[in-house]
Amino acid sequence: QVQLVESGGGLVQAGGSLKLSCGASGRTVSNYAMGWFRQAPGKEREFVAAISWSAGTTYYAESVKGRFTISRTNAKNTVFLQMNSLNPDDTAVYYCAIQIYPRGGYSYTTTYDYWGQGTQVTVSS
Repeated sequence: QVQLVESGGGLVQAGGSLKLSCGASGRTVSNYAMGWFRQAPGKEREFVAAISWSAGTTYYAESVKGRFTISRTNAKNTVFLQMNSLNPDDTAVYYCAIQIYPRGGYSYTTTYDYWGQGTQVTVSS
C-alpha cells in the first residue's frame, strides 16, 4: 500500500510562487515515476508535470513549461512542484500520483496507481 500526502497549497496573488510537496510512505519515490496533475472546477483532471524513475527525466505540460519545476529528494522521500509566475488559470486542486508499474505515458491519469488527496491552489488576479 502506498500513501501520498500533498501539502503547500494556498492562496497567492498572480505573479507569485508556491511550492507543493508530496510525501510518500510505503514506497521509495526514487524507484518510481511520479506525476503532478490538477483539476479545476468543472474540468477534467489534467497533467502538469512528471519525473521518471530511472534518470529522473522531467516532463511538463506546455501550459506550465518554464514556470513549474518538478523535483524529488530521496532522503525525505518527497516530490516537489515549484510553481512560479502563477496566474489565475493555475487555480485548481493539485494531486500527486505514483506509477508503481512502469508504463510510461506520464501525461495520462490511467497510468498511475495511487493518488494523494489533493491540495488547493488559488491564484487571485
